[in-house]
Amino acid sequence: MLCRVGCAIVAGLALWTAFPALGWWPGAVVGVTLLSLSTVGARPRTGFLLGLLAGWAYFVPLLSWSGVYVGKLPWFSLATLEALYIALLGLVSALLQSARVVRGRQAPARVRPVALALAWVACELARGHTPFGGFPWGRLAFSQADSPFARLAALGGAPAVTFGVALSGGFLALAIHRVLWRGRRVRGLSRGIGPLLGALVVALAGLLVPLPTGVGDGTPTARIVAIQGNVPKAGLDFNAQRRAVLDNHARITVRAAQDIARTKAPRPDLVIWPENASDIDPLLNADAAAVIRAAVSTIGAPTIVGAVLSGPGQFVSNTSLLYLPDGAIADRYSKLRPVPFAEYIPYRSFFRLLSDKVDLVTRDFAPGDKVGLFRVPRAGGGTVAIGLNICFEVAVDDVVRASVQQGANLISIQTNNATFGFTDESVQQLAISRIRAIEHGRSVVHISNVGVSALITPDGTTHESTSLFTSAVLAADLPLRTSLTPATRVGPWPEWLASAGLLVLLVSQLRARGSVAGGRRGSGSPRDPSPGAADPTNPTGSVDVAGSSAGVAKRTPITEGA
Repeated sequence: MLCRVGCAIVAGLALWTAFPALGWWPGAVVGVTLLSLSTVGARPRTGFLLGLLAGWAYFVPLLSWSGVYVGKLPWFSLATLEALYIALLGLVSALLQSARVVRGRQAPARVRPVALALAWVACELARGHTPFGGFPWGRLAFSQADSPFARLAALGGAPAVTFGVALSGGFLALAIHRVLWRGRRVRGLSRGIGPLLGALVVALAGLLVPLPTGVGDGTPTARIVAIQGNVPKAGLDFNAQRRAVLDNHARITVRAAQDIARTKAPRPDLVIWPENASDIDPLLNADAAAVIRAAVSTIGAPTIVGAVLSGPGQFVSNTSLLYLPDGAIADRYSKLRPVPFAEYIPYRSFFRLLSDKVDLVTRDFAPGDKVGLFRVPRAGGGTVAIGLNICFEVAVDDVVRASVQQGANLISIQTNNATFGFTDESVQQLAISRIRAIEHGRSVVHISNVGVSALITPDGTTHESTSLFTSAVLAADLPLRTSLTPATRVGPWPEWLASAGLLVLLVSQLRARGSVAGGRRGSGSPRDPSPGAADPTNPTGSVDVAGSSAGVAKRTPITEGA
């Protein structure tokens, strides 16, 4: 059991290392491999506990930024909630990898790579939708922006990337399990070659997926300028000096206009300010409105401003406003998916009993009611159709996808990272934007009020990347692609089909387990006394049919399928 526990903990840590800032993307494959090996042949309840340990080792360090200013309890609570999904994954993995009946004969517990990959996709589907709309941060796919797996996003979105990573890890686990299970025979080594090659093929398959950049191939471009204005100080009260934050963005915009005039650079087609650039409602405050209009007029281009607006009613709205050069507001988008416990507090009176930090959110944010898509007129004719996503919406598949399906040829991610200080949250978020660029074949403007910001071409490559807590102007000609990737066309179907496939496998496996248990009870034979030490996942030699990796009356030559 100690071997299983150690394997599960290392699995979670390996998963964490795959994400920025460490960014060792193979860690995701290693993590899947070790979690699979720790649960093969285990009882379901043991699989649950092993998954929970792996989940804690995974999410506690990954989400450390969530507690930098609000304390350890909210951080550990969020990490535990996410770890529970990995615990369920561990339970399912144990079920899928238990002894069963194949063609009327008892087969030993074994690794099942395809089933494991389906389970990972289904786990992330559940985690991304429940509770309170879900929290899809930390998906396997979001750790792979620099890996060959990332290209799979163009075929089936983030679920396809997760499936590829998990399938490769599952094949690697199968190779290790076969070799160590039969390690006393030369044949045991040869049995690991096939799955090992399978893991390698899956890992490199993404390289066959073409990723057009739109650069130099005749694709129209738009001159984009993004403003990182910075804030007076980091922390939850970063906007205590709200006017200073607004003035920073206005001043940097004016400076950008002066640089354009001095260098005779092309005038931008669109300027984008980040989330929370104006926490003073410019629709109610004439002074704030005048500051914004003056900056927009100076640079002479349509400008998208992230602002907090009062209303509707007792609520506030996290909104993007489209200003035209004459100062008129042509369109607005309010965030569709406010973040629970950050932008609104569900069941406030109950959660106040756990932490008084809930009252840091004094007014709940109301969700918007329409897809974020601005059609911005260009001075030379035509439009830039830009899909709007605010902060954590970048991690929500359907929000990003919806604007592209409605015609967006450019994606913007306006975000506020000041509330997470000098942590890895900003680089983790930028990695998600890179996956979105590949998934939809669109350029992405990822602009933060404090960084890290970048302009991203459709192949996921970053340009003009900035550092944290600095002022900066990002400018580039970005391709405006209009063709839809397979991922955009198929939408959410891959993950729902994967979940349906998993359900079928679970039902089949439960029936097979019942046949094994029934046959054991009917025979009245004692448990197999053969030691289980040859199986690295069963160091204690346990031979429980329902749960152990050596849990069969006699080993049979039945082929271990993938």
